[in-house]
Amino acid sequence: MPKANPRHPKFPIPGGPELRAKGWRQEALLRLLENVLSVGEDPDNLIVYAALGKAARSWAAHKGIVKALTEMEEDQTLLIQSGKPIGLVKTHAKAPLVIMANCNIVGQWAEAEVFYELQRKGLICWGGLTAGAWQYIGSQGVIQGTYEIFMRIAERRFGGDLAGRFVLTAGLGGMGGAQPLAGRMAGAAILCVDIDPERARKRQQIGYLQEIAPDLDTALEMIDAAVKDRRALSVGLVGNAAEVYPEIARRGIVPDIVTDQTSAHDLVYGYVPKGMSLDQVRELRDDGQGQLMAASRASIVEHVTAMLDFQKRGSEVFDNGNLIRTQAKEGGVSNAFDIPIFTEAYLRPLFARAIGPFRWMALSGEESDIARIDDLLLELFPDNKIITNWIRLAREHVPFEGLPARIAWLGHGERTMLARRVNALVAGGELKGPVAFSRDHLDAGAMAHPNIMTERMKDGSDAIADWPLIDAMMLCSSMADLVVVHSGGGGYAGYMTSCGVTVIADGTDAADERLDHALTNDTALGVMRYADAGYEEALDEVTKKDVPYIRLD
Repeated sequence: MPKANPRHPKFPIPGGPELRAKGWRQEALLRLLENVLSVGEDPDNLIVYAALGKAARSWAAHKGIVKALTEMEEDQTLLIQSGKPIGLVKTHAKAPLVIMANCNIVGQWAEAEVFYELQRKGLICWGGLTAGAWQYIGSQGVIQGTYEIFMRIAERRFGGDLAGRFVLTAGLGGMGGAQPLAGRMAGAAILCVDIDPERARKRQQIGYLQEIAPDLDTALEMIDAAVKDRRALSVGLVGNAAEVYPEIARRGIVPDIVTDQTSAHDLVYGYVPKGMSLDQVRELRDDGQGQLMAASRASIVEHVTAMLDFQKRGSEVFDNGNLIRTQAKEGGVSNAFDIPIFTEAYLRPLFARAIGPFRWMALSGEESDIARIDDLLLELFPDNKIITNWIRLAREHVPFEGLPARIAWLGHGERTMLARRVNALVAGGELKGPVAFSRDHLDAGAMAHPNIMTERMKDGSDAIADWPLIDAMMLCSSMADLVVVHSGGGGYAGYMTSCGVTVIADGTDAADERLDHALTNDTALGVMRYADAGYEEALDEVTKKDVPYIRLD
């Protein structure tokens, strides 16, 4: 039976042994669709995160998807175009159950204004990364990545420890909401600014944020006390980052680390300009888009200028993947890209080995299934310090949202090994239900984004989008259950293309074959992508793990 959802009462958390579909594969995808709404930011409007990332194009489309998933046979494939079901075709039992393409606009037309017009006409929707692919698991989906960034900075600049260090950031939405917990887990005193008091309250209610300060003076006093005591602390402040960052800089305070995860990617539906209330912004979204975009960009100029000021004074400053540097440069900040992107600065050696954000969801709805898989991880990878450290921290600090889920940074071969062992646990009745395996779209072979994932690639291949397209076609050939190709919408229009995948471990031999082929080939392509770009780590991985990369003389 579904569980009550106190956050969104109309959107219960799925679970239980009863099937509404004709098999567990179909039921699993239905539950994942339900789950992204149960943990979404605005499920009444089908919005999961990032201001515009939707689970389906409309409620009529959602109803059609649900109907198809409950009625389809295992030898059929549901086709979805930008969140709308368009056909249920006869394929075969080893074919994907769902193939979708969301928000892919022809290059010369891939601009925000074109997207907004198509959206207004009901012809398109943006699936975000994991929102429209029904793979989002709440803020936990980005907690480990954010934590690993903080720890790489700690190793590089602060002797391996962030105790007694001040982190300044902004944004407490579906993605940014991971920051306060990740910062506290890393040992820092972290101040998180957000314009929306409801977002701050929500993060506090679910345990991601400890304190909400009534004003900037109090917030800085709380941070200063924690820094002096070398005490981990997360503090939220309701305010506009374009005002708060410059004010902190004006006072001569220099945080140790500065970043931002506001919805700067979207100047209409995401970022809120300084001097405007949330209600004023909402009123301008239909008839005042030009005015709103100009005001948002002007505020971002001040926001990023303050970040650059902190950088000059010695702060470790980085872009967390929200296009804020891009918007600032278009607004006249010529040196905005002096701020590095997090992927190149801290995580590329991991991605070059196809180590990235792998995730799994207990379709039973039972937390005990995740606990058993945690134990299995520790059994399988006792010498992997990233994994053993993360599982210990996640068990202690990370609350579940929606379906119980976990994320861990695993690489080539490791993902396959874990998933197949979990499939055996399902077959043996050691788990209370099947498990869905997926990953972030920000993965080694799965994303082309020259301002985030593929910025400053060694061989200059930043903007080549062949890799995620190859990934999607390969995953269809590798029997994955769901395969998706997403491109950017709203302010991300024209900036990215990515591929997503989900495979269900239902305890069958067929599932074992799907997991083996899909997960192995997915990470193999990730290694190949970086080997092709000349990264030594990837070339080493090719040799060590016998990745079938074709080297040319």
